[in-house]
Amino acid sequence: MIQVVRARDRYYSDFGWLQTYWLFSFAEYYDPQNIEFGALRVFNEDVVQSGMGFPTHPHREMEIITIPLSGEITHADSMGNRAVIRAGDVQRMSAGTGLTHSEFNLADAPVHFYQIWIFPDERGLTPTYDQRSYDPGARRDRLCPVASGQGTEDVVTFHTDATIDRADLASGRNVVHRVGGRRRVFVYLASGAAQLNDVELDTHDQARVDELDEVCLTARTDAALVLIDVPSCKGFGYDMPTLRGARAR
Repeated sequence: MIQVVRARDRYYSDFGWLQTYWLFSFAEYYDPQNIEFGALRVFNEDVVQSGMGFPTHPHREMEIITIPLSGEITHADSMGNRAVIRAGDVQRMSAGTGLTHSEFNLADAPVHFYQIWIFPDERGLTPTYDQRSYDPGARRDRLCPVASGQGTEDVVTFHTDATIDRADLASGRNVVHRVGGRRRVFVYLASGAAQLNDVELDTHDQARVDELDEVCLTARTDAALVLIDVPSCKGFGYDMPTLRGARAR
């Protein structure tokens, strides 16, 4: 089964300093039919203006992956990490038993990035941090894993049986992702046009795939995408009253 969510149906907020699309329930956006997809809890596409950002705030029991697309953002956290994350980098925080952090755009230009939250396979983990840089050529016409909890080497690691891939496909090229067991696959088309099996996707469409043996993605034009393979379960679960009433960031 393939569920397609069109670009026009994403939830959009403009706070002046922040323009953001929330692909799942987040902050004041609450839809009981769109809270998560398997272990995938949040996929936000953010643009933060120069000199602005998110002041120090807490997280716990979540794997948080940040993928800048352009510009840079400065991260600082209660573990003592301070880092600038730029396009080509991928950062992961395992919030575990609890941490605080801030994210500010200290550069002269806006920063455009994805932030992805995934439930960990177990709770009570010690908070940790990981960050790596990737050659954009590594994802040309292929799925390139950039973060994983499945033992993949030379990627940002996290604590879930899941993997995040990126791909940049030239028109007419295709990639195949084989799905094993009780898995779900989430695809976000960052740019261009593509076909996922027999379904056509356009820029900023998303596909949520269940109960298929494989996913074949063919570029109808030059296209860029993110593919996330997650277990069908929600990890250790979540507390609905907390989600309903709290600002998630």
